[in-house]
Amino acid sequence: MSTARNPPLRHGFRPQTEVPGDIGDSMISLISRLYPMNRSITGDGVRETLRTLTNYIDLRIHEVASGTKVFDWEIPREWNIRGAYIEDSHGNRVVDFDDHNLHVVGYSTPVNQTMSLEELRPRLHSLADKPDWIPYRTSYYNDDWGFCLAHKTLSAMDDGQYKVVIDSTLTDGSLTYGDLLLPGAITDEVIIFAHTCHPSLCNDNLSGISLAVHLAAELAKHKTHYSYRFIFAPATIGSITWLAQNEDNLKRITGGLVLSVIGDDGPLVYKQSRRSDSEMDKAAEYVLNTHFPDSRIEPFSPWGYDERQFCSPGINLPVGRLTRTPHGEYPQYHTSADDLSIINAKSLGNSLLAVWQILGLIENNLSYINTQPFGEPQLGRRGLYRKLGGYQDVADRQLAMLWILNQSDGTNSILEIAKKADMPFDLIRSVADDLVGAALLRPADTLIDKSENDQSGGERQ
Repeated sequence: MSTARNPPLRHGFRPQTEVPGDIGDSMISLISRLYPMNRSITGDGVRETLRTLTNYIDLRIHEVASGTKVFDWEIPREWNIRGAYIEDSHGNRVVDFDDHNLHVVGYSTPVNQTMSLEELRPRLHSLADKPDWIPYRTSYYNDDWGFCLAHKTLSAMDDGQYKVVIDSTLTDGSLTYGDLLLPGAITDEVIIFAHTCHPSLCNDNLSGISLAVHLAAELAKHKTHYSYRFIFAPATIGSITWLAQNEDNLKRITGGLVLSVIGDDGPLVYKQSRRSDSEMDKAAEYVLNTHFPDSRIEPFSPWGYDERQFCSPGINLPVGRLTRTPHGEYPQYHTSADDLSIINAKSLGNSLLAVWQILGLIENNLSYINTQPFGEPQLGRRGLYRKLGGYQDVADRQLAMLWILNQSDGTNSILEIAKKADMPFDLIRSVADDLVGAALLRPADTLIDKSENDQSGGERQ
């Protein structure tokens, strides 16, 4: 008998077919709690957000000093704001940051002066076609200032003098991000990323933050094959910072998902990684096409969220993006109308289910080698035909056996066999277990003692 030099055969957690009925409500509750906080790429609003997440998961919080070089970028000065307003000559506050934190252009420099409406107008941003909505605008890397307001408010402003105050600071400080590592049986990592820089925008991206938090809390209850790292950081500069600070460990990353705008009523959309054919890409495509019929798959493009940083040519990690209605494709995008009214518990729950099924698939997606590849092995004397008698789907399981035995030459994964056979992944995985038990399959990366001739196979690391 051969000597196995590895731990027992890997079995990752099995994906659920439904999620707890109240988990969507729990995600909404966290979003509601985070909604009033004024986030940006740096500052106390981000810290407050990440501290809140530590009540749900064991998040580590990191500070990276202003001026630190991260690849071709540099950590900017830290921005904080205490208040801002525009006041007319009668003392009426026409615009007040206390009413909505989108009212101030992100990273606005301090202002305290009186000016005419004509002088002020170039600093005022509104949407003529959406007169009740406040737009979201930023000026991260260019010292500037401005206000955002509903167009109907701007239209009602009289010519005259206005007192303009922005009580903000731009000082040397730090960029703040959080991460959590859930160790698995091996150190290869799957990363889950959600951006934390948007103020009072629910779908973009409190939905992604809340989903990632609830996913981490659920995943922590299970033994996993892969290790899972959750990253909560500001868009672009945050992911670039994390990559620069973890460059030596990037070889461990075997896949990943960026989660964003994932709480609305739109169908699920998976954007492929730059590689387009990674295991994560294949798993996401299979799950969405099989279980979410209205979903779609999009090819990679260097435009979007932080997947483009993880997929930059010098990094080229197999990281895709999962959304519902993608950024810019829903009218409320980057406006005050991206509020609690456009997300719902059912969509959030189903989004979590989709991610859970994708991760469950990669946890269980092995490649095997047929230990008796010369002709079809005799199934009857190994008790496999008798075993089939205990199942309702005898014909399907018998056909699955033949597909698995035929395709298991070490180059085809369970998922690839399921797609070729046009059969459910779970069925192929279950039948493969039976064949392993009958010593007709061994995992492709099993170490075998070649001094022995027994072909029953060893066990997988």
